Amino acid sequence: MSNASEYIKEVEATRVRVLSEALPYIQQFAGRTVVVKYGGAAMKDSTLKDKVIRDIVFMSCVGVRPVVVHGGGPEINTWLGKLNIEPQFKDGLRVTDADTMDVVEMVLVGRVNKELVSLINRAGGKAVGLCGKDGNLIEARHVGKEGVGFVGEVTAVDPDIISTLVAQGYVPVISSVAADENGQAHNINADTVAGEIAASLNAEKLILLTDTAGILRDYKDPSTLINHLDIQLARQLIDDGVVAGGMIPKVTCCVRSLAQGVRAAHILDGRIPHALLLEIFSDQGIGSMIVASEFHR
Repeated sequence: MSNASEYIKEVEATRVRVLSEALPYIQQFAGRTVVVKYGGAAMKDSTLKDKVIRDIVFMSCVGVRPVVVHGGGPEINTWLGKLNIEPQFKDGLRVTDADTMDVVEMVLVGRVNKELVSLINRAGGKAVGLCGKDGNLIEARHVGKEGVGFVGEVTAVDPDIISTLVAQGYVPVISSVAADENGQAHNINADTVAGEIAASLNAEKLILLTDTAGILRDYKDPSTLINHLDIQLARQLIDDGVVAGGMIPKVTCCVRSLAQGVRAAHILDGRIPHALLLEIFSDQGIGSMIVASEFHR
């Protein structure tokens, strides 16, 4: 019986410590905007998805202003398969011909976006779904590479619609589809969209949920995680080949957002339950945080 009593006391002490540790961060970030790029395993696994949604609603309830940007590659592939369209990639970009673009827009804007909006609302938040076309939020142009179809990049962001929504307590949920000056829809990398939106909002944080622990000195060894680095070190790690492959555009996106005024960028392992809360509201954090300079904490 005494062992059970000691266990209960230990659990209660842990809960008190966690809550008290979170308080100064809740106070610090209340009223601040945090842009979360949501994708990877955390979007495919229903248990992880539930925890991410709860984290976003928690942030909103304690006064943080979350803005969610999402991709949806696996679901796009599923629907392309149903329509007998073979997914194709070139230089890491999805080849997006007219038929594929129709599917991308249908899946991202019509299906994935509205599912996330519904989940946030059911969990107690107030979410509104958007894409780059809404309120001229994002202006796009062709990415400039041959043979990739309607793949775009961001030329401008008008954050007025997002600012209006977050000021009223809503959680904007944004899919990475936008139109060019002629109205043609383009598929844009969701990391890039998240970074540009964060910069346009002068966000406190940009958070990328990924399928890796963060920035590793040895990509095979999670114990080599770099918890804290500045822009200079991030660029050096790219030059040295430590940051390679699919991590290059993610780190580059973070660096670009910091250079435009975002205060901190985080790369987190979305496979860890409640990764968002652990990173934002605890002393240790769990991922890699990039800041503008070593003097900025």
